[in-house]
Amino acid sequence: MRRTLALLATTMLSFGTPALADDTLDVVAQFEIQSPEPSTSGYIFTRMGVAETLVDAEPDGRLVPALATEWSTSEDGLAWTFALRDGVSFHDGSPMTAEAVANALTIAQAKPGPLAKTPVTGIAAEDGAVVLTLSEPFAALPAYLAHYSAQILAPAAYGADGAGVEVIGTGPYRITELSPPLSLKAEAFDDYWGEAPHVPGVSYNAVSRVETRALMAELGDADFVFGLDPASVARLGNSDAVTVHSVAIPRTLMLKVNAADPALADLDARRALSLAIDRAGIAKAVLRYPEGATQLFPPSVGDWHDEALEPLAYDPEAARGLLAGLGWEAGPDGILTRDGERFALTLTTYPDRPELPLVAAVLEQQFRDIGVELTIDTTNSSEITSRHADGSLDLGLIARNFALIPNPIGTVLSDYAPTGDWGAMGWENAEIVDLARSVGRGDGGDAERARTAEILQTELPVIPIAWYRQTLAVADGVEGTVIDPWERTFGLQKLTIPE
Repeated sequence: MRRTLALLATTMLSFGTPALADDTLDVVAQFEIQSPEPSTSGYIFTRMGVAETLVDAEPDGRLVPALATEWSTSEDGLAWTFALRDGVSFHDGSPMTAEAVANALTIAQAKPGPLAKTPVTGIAAEDGAVVLTLSEPFAALPAYLAHYSAQILAPAAYGADGAGVEVIGTGPYRITELSPPLSLKAEAFDDYWGEAPHVPGVSYNAVSRVETRALMAELGDADFVFGLDPASVARLGNSDAVTVHSVAIPRTLMLKVNAADPALADLDARRALSLAIDRAGIAKAVLRYPEGATQLFPPSVGDWHDEALEPLAYDPEAARGLLAGLGWEAGPDGILTRDGERFALTLTTYPDRPELPLVAAVLEQQFRDIGVELTIDTTNSSEITSRHADGSLDLGLIARNFALIPNPIGTVLSDYAPTGDWGAMGWENAEIVDLARSVGRGDGGDAERARTAEILQTELPVIPIAWYRQTLAVADGVEGTVIDPWERTFGLQKLTIPE
């Protein structure tokens, strides 16, 4: 406790002013600001209301105009025209022209990210519009342009090589101080094209330790606090200093499985691991959620959630039977062996989301109950993708977001068609590739989505555990809080604070 209080004191000294002072609202979360580069840190800039995209999304996932007022496609689906909003200025005073928008999108497409994976072959400025040409129809394109990496920045925001060097956006707040990796400060932008924000100033601070974030909320040293562990949420729920908000979001806590590992290559092995997981127990006792996941896609992703799917079950005895059928036998210590090899796996996870190490500890016990030895490696989240790339990952415990692109097809295409860094590993399915591409083009519908969900439920290239809820602690007196389930915005523009 003494160490935690010392950390808190250090944090408070570094942040300076207390919560709600100087008409500034302070946001705290666990995510560091790597640089002014949109492809790596753009999600902070869009959530803080600094940068905007052509397309936005309502809480129900419906796409709506943002910097583009409307969009249309040619009859053959190979050209999309986005009409641009008039009278928009960048934070440096320069106008948002079609040429500036085309420049930002061209730079974004050249970098790793969703736009680079689309069939866009050309981006051109026209009178009051930008036109994107494609090599094949792609109905999901507007949703891809809502991704934070496609945010529209002024030409001066980029270096000669296209790297982001300054965040010059169009949002209701303009940055006054950017100090990677920990903080930024911003003030209301007087020439904003939309509704003026009510709070004159906002700040963001990255705080890695969940205990520190929770104490800051409890003691009134931050106004908006994200990334809280279940125990802190329960404690803060009884506090008069904050109000805890929670909403279901399109994110799933799941095990990423290396299906190329000899111990996991057989489907019955993956089924055994799934049957060993007490999802209801983890949801209620560890996460304080009402229920565990019954399939990969949560109800919050609408058309992708299939009520007709047989739900994932908890049956340790059946799991033992499946493993015995694969030739595994219990050794003296209860751990299974086959051909002289122990059934031993390393589970890699990360503390950015504080619930993940807690769930990992429970999985260690539940897997041992069926004879599987689990070693937990809690490290940087980047190790998941790194170990995917070099083939050394056994299991990854991750929180996969189906809302990065406000159409789940974006994540499905990235993770399974073909497999990607955060999706399946050592597993391929030609049918799911065809299904996902059909949905992406726009000629696939409910039947294709349902079949995709069925394949993932049957083959288990990833093993769902729980559906997420976004939880936020808000300082007493802050009004107008609305949690965006698509995690695109903190909604700071709508907030009011005590005078």
